[in-house]
Amino acid sequence: MKLNEGLIVSCQALKDEPMYGGDTIEKFAYAAYLAGAKGIRANTIKDINGIAKKLNHELPIIGIIKEVYSNSEVYITPTIKEVKKLIRSKCDVIALDATLRKRPGKDNLLSLVRYIRSHSDKLIMADCATLEEVKNADQIGFDYISSTLRSYTKESAGIKIPDIEFTKEMLNTVKNAKVIFEGGIDSPQTLAKVLETGVKYVVIGGAITRPLQITKRYLQEFKNW
Repeated sequence: MKLNEGLIVSCQALKDEPMYGGDTIEKFAYAAYLAGAKGIRANTIKDINGIAKKLNHELPIIGIIKEVYSNSEVYITPTIKEVKKLIRSKCDVIALDATLRKRPGKDNLLSLVRYIRSHSDKLIMADCATLEEVKNADQIGFDYISSTLRSYTKESAGIKIPDIEFTKEMLNTVKNAKVIFEGGIDSPQTLAKVLETGVKYVVIGGAITRPLQITKRYLQEFKNW
């Protein structure tokens, strides 16, 4: 199932977050579906398959597995182990860290893409941080290229997101894939500025599905009160 143009809601919770566990993430995804979201991004096989069942698989799902390895900074679907699990899952799109950083073990980005192509019909999404990574992902043959990791790597550290100019550069650079914007959207007003670039696919996560983060943002205003 291809991604639809419009809003894709990232429904995730890590182990140290209060919304982790049970069927909370499935309910977040269902709420997004009822509101009119066009897709879901989810972490872990449990949540991916649970969301697919809850929504009767009526929305496309971008699947990732976050796994930390001691010898690499790459943690979004970093190795063939996570790729194989996602191929067997109910996700429609497999998202990979597509930065140029060294991956754990002997895996490299091109080999993972080739493995997915030869063992499934799932589409593939590149999570990038720099324009060089975007260009590389486009050459490799990703179906979707996203700004997911902008400002979250050493190479892009300190860059304020959402990075509107970077989005424009992506749209002007990418020739074969669909461009997805992700990162830093915290209000409808910010989203409006992003959409002015002409990007058709947008992922929003924390501003919708992380109440701890949302509450902290509002409390920050009281410090200036």
